[in-house]
Amino acid sequence: MKALVFTAPSVVELHDIDEPSVKTDEIIVEVAAAGICGSELHGVRTPGFRTPPLVMGHEFAGTTPDGRRVVVNPILSCGHCDLCARGRSQLCRERALIGVHRPGGFAERVAVPVSSVHVLPEVMSWTAAGLIEPIAYAVHTWNVAQVPEGARVGVIGCGTIGLLCVQLARARGASAVVAADVSQRRAAVAARLGADGAGPSLRGEFDVVFDAVGLPVTRADALARLAPGGTAVGLGLASADPGFDASDLVRAEKRLLGSFGYTAAEFAAAVTLAAEWDLSWVDTFPLTDGARVFTDLMNGGTEPVKALLTP
Repeated sequence: MKALVFTAPSVVELHDIDEPSVKTDEIIVEVAAAGICGSELHGVRTPGFRTPPLVMGHEFAGTTPDGRRVVVNPILSCGHCDLCARGRSQLCRERALIGVHRPGGFAERVAVPVSSVHVLPEVMSWTAAGLIEPIAYAVHTWNVAQVPEGARVGVIGCGTIGLLCVQLARARGASAVVAADVSQRRAAVAARLGADGAGPSLRGEFDVVFDAVGLPVTRADALARLAPGGTAVGLGLASADPGFDASDLVRAEKRLLGSFGYTAAEFAAAVTLAAEWDLSWVDTFPLTDGARVFTDLMNGGTEPVKALLTP
């Protein structure tokens, strides 16, 4: 079968690979849509958790052999530790990710645990199904922030997660939503999706700021733009360097929180939410174009804003 394979640092290639083998607790999913995530672009340039050769892809949906339309939760946990027992399986110390620690959805078919499969509504498009995983991420980030009613919300980075945070803030009753991105096109998409303002950087003061980039400069700006007592949530992973002023964090009683993944309940909720989102900014490409699209984005391209691959 065809698969997009991470073969070496900064290299992804279309290959013919063996069909996936299936264990007793697994099922084959025929992939219909798989999203390219910013974490994968970074992970291929600077390999860390992902070790080549690897079929990546943790945002995907498809069909099972019995014809069910499904989406796959890629976070695998032990299910019995203290964190899993408290409903925080995304933080399980034995956590693994489909598409990172085992083959993922950038292929025609993939084997996944039966427990990871969620059945989709019959009327849901494959575009919406392919965005369920990042929608779950946005929902979790909002919950982590404990956003107060009527908050002023800033979003740094208008990639997939940032744009979903804009839509979620608008839907959840934020009094103001302002977005920032160095790409004029991406900032314009944020404005179309409901941001009151969108430009190359944030202006003004906010109760909550979501940093969907994760560079030292964006982390510093997220904290600098907070009102005293405000909350910044970091969900971007572009750099390990924190970059922020810890003294300001203390003196203004600001909160800096991290957000990773989502709980099983939040992923299930995202299955319902996906049909309600404006996803007109998402573009679809055949898997055979995957290496070109991935490489363009990895090398700094800003278009498409979100790419889904269809085997």
